[in-house]
This record gives sequence, C-alpha cells and structure tokens, in this order.
Amino acid sequence: MPSLKSRFFYYAVKRQLRKLALRGGSLDQVRSARDKSSARMFPAPAGVQVQPAQVGGCPGEWLRPAGAAANSVLLYLHGGAYITGSCHTHRGLAGHLAKAAGIDCFLLDYRLAPEHPFPAAVDDAHAAYLALHAQNPHRTIVLAGDSAGGGLALALALRLRDAGQAAPSAMALLSPWTDLTLSLPTHQSKAAVDPFFPDTSTLSMAAQLYAGSSDLTQPLASPHFSALHGMPRTLIHVGEHEALLGDAHALAANMHAAGTTVQLQEFKGMWHVWQIFAGRFAEADTSVRQLGVFLRSA
Repeated sequence: MPSLKSRFFYYAVKRQLRKLALRGGSLDQVRSARDKSSARMFPAPAGVQVQPAQVGGCPGEWLRPAGAAANSVLLYLHGGAYITGSCHTHRGLAGHLAKAAGIDCFLLDYRLAPEHPFPAAVDDAHAAYLALHAQNPHRTIVLAGDSAGGGLALALALRLRDAGQAAPSAMALLSPWTDLTLSLPTHQSKAAVDPFFPDTSTLSMAAQLYAGSSDLTQPLASPHFSALHGMPRTLIHVGEHEALLGDAHALAANMHAAGTTVQLQEFKGMWHVWQIFAGRFAEADTSVRQLGVFLRSA
C-alpha cells in the first residue's frame, strides 16, 4: 500500500504537470524552466560535492559523496525524452544514488535533440565511458539511467558489446524508455494514471525529434528491438502507474530469455521516476537505497 506522503506527491505532480501542459511554450522555454525549477527543488544531497568537469570531451558534473569507495565509478545518464534534461534537472537524483552506492558519479550532460539527433547521445555516452575506463583502469564502471537515460544506458552497453570493448559491471535502470515506436500496450492502459504521459503525443514527438532520419526501430535508438545477450547484470525499477511499465517488463523478459542476469521490481502506486523525490518519502528512499546497494555490489 503506497504511503500517504507518496500519494500527496503523486497528486501534486499530476496537478502541476497539467498546469504546465496548458501553459505550453517553446522547447527552449521548457528546458530553461525545468533547469531552473529542478536546480531549486532537487539539489545535490548533503555530503555530496559537485564538480563541473569534462570527460572524454563531454561536459557534466562529478558528484562525489564523502567517503566514497575507490574501487568503482558510476556513469549516470539522465532522462528527458532525449530533448530535455541536464545536470540541473538530475543533480539531486544522481547525487542521492551516488551517495546510496557510496561511489563517485559522473553525471553526463549529453547533447540533446533536435539540434543533435541520434546517435549523438550514444556517441557522447560512449566517449565518456571509454574515457572513464581509461582514466580509472583499476576501478569497475557501472551505469545508471532513468527514462530515456535508461534506454541510452542500454544502447551504450550494446555498442560496447558489439565493439568488443570492456563492458560495465552492472546497470541500474529507472523506468527505462526502450521502444521509441510506443508499441507496448501500457501506453494506453496506464494513460489515465500516468502524470507524465496521459497520451502518447509527448513521447511520439520526442521520438521523432531524436530519431531524425533514422528508423525508430534501430536497435541503438530502441533497444527493445535488439538482441540482449551479453549484457551486464541489470536491476530495473518501475512504477505501477506509468505508461513505460510495458517497456520495463518487456526488457526484463527479453534480457532473461537472452541469458542476461536481470531483476525487475515494480513499485505499487508509484509513477514515472518517482525516485527524484529521494529524501521526501519512503518509496523513493527505498528504491534509491536498493539501487545503491546493487551498484555497490558490482
């Protein structure tokens, strides 16, 4: 049974997103508004040092928890449907996860569509990963990402596998978006309860902007259509009340069928990337704690 506090946040998020949808605005305005509000509402948690940096020629931030272990490093790939999102929007979530895992995290500010369509985001994630691996030869590299960032983490793992390059030790995926064609039935069956995606219009538009001239079923754009053998062991967290529930379940089933070690946990009453509210209610803290333990054990 979801906590009363989580229900309060659920309805508050739903109400606020409806207001924003009615307000509209250009993509630049949406990005700016989200950056400003998120930086204020979701700062890095106490005890986590923030250091702007470039890794592999790509901008981002180091999030360094006090007393971080020296044996591992996390590459975090933010969500935002490939058209929004930044260090400002995800500093809090990535910082809480780094703190829970007890390891340093590089939060990548990868290039966004439509200015930089597919495969620019994959190229940036790949460059950052290879640089982290070269700079930290004695540390394991783990991946995490939410929503589009979860799909991007999968795309990165696929590219590394197919190139015969060193694989990450583990992946933690939060409500991953894996199918840009939106073919899975929960886009309809969960629309009424999903605060973010009450219909397919937002994701459909974002998918077209990201894919550009590429096929939406291209495996590095939509890992749902890829062969998922040889993937790192993976933990997936997803909410009951979200349109991307089907993406998570299909991903877990396909990874299992391909022989990849994967665990899926569905949280009752939760919505898309509720973990951003870590520190505010129990279900967000529980998910982040479990994801952190998983990454720390890689």
